[in-house]
Amino acid sequence: MAAAKKTVISRSDILPPNEYAAKRLEMRKAVVALKRRRRVEVGPVATFYFESYETMLQQVQEMLHIEKGGEAQIEDELRAYNPLIPQGSELTATVMFEIDDPVRRARFLGRLGGVEHTAFIKLDGELVKGVPEADQDRTNEQGKASSVQFIHFPFTAPQIALFREPGRQVIVGFSHPEYSHMAVLPEEIRAELAGDFA
Repeated sequence: MAAAKKTVISRSDILPPNEYAAKRLEMRKAVVALKRRRRVEVGPVATFYFESYETMLQQVQEMLHIEKGGEAQIEDELRAYNPLIPQGSELTATVMFEIDDPVRRARFLGRLGGVEHTAFIKLDGELVKGVPEADQDRTNEQGKASSVQFIHFPFTAPQIALFREPGRQVIVGFSHPEYSHMAVLPEEIRAELAGDFA
């Protein structure tokens, strides 16, 4: 029987700095390969990076490695990244709007207020609405969206069963009037993400 998927990074999961430094290249390589199977481009400038225990553990280790905040930093990182690990009946994604030109990016994000409330996953007419991470409002008072959004997709048991079916068409997208784009999940990605459910 397979071990249950981990849904929380605990203090004991964090490698000591010298041990992580020694294994860093190998660990980063493994996570890059994993992320490739969890990444979907939606429209011309948005990318969904579906998170997991492994991607978030790597992120925490990297932050500790780069910032060298020691023990005091660990709790902050766990507080920031643990909520983005799927909890068994959801998928979670970091969504990035990637535009290199700062002027064009500011203008684009200025029209995208509330985009975090329009993300969805659709399968067989079943709509799973995205729920923005509650850590902070990602659209400012002027209606400008953040270029990084954290979104949860809560599934019902029948929706999980549909998602798990091999070959099932799954669509991810936005219904925002200024960014109404969708993409079909490649089968390799659907199969990878199906493993996020308990």
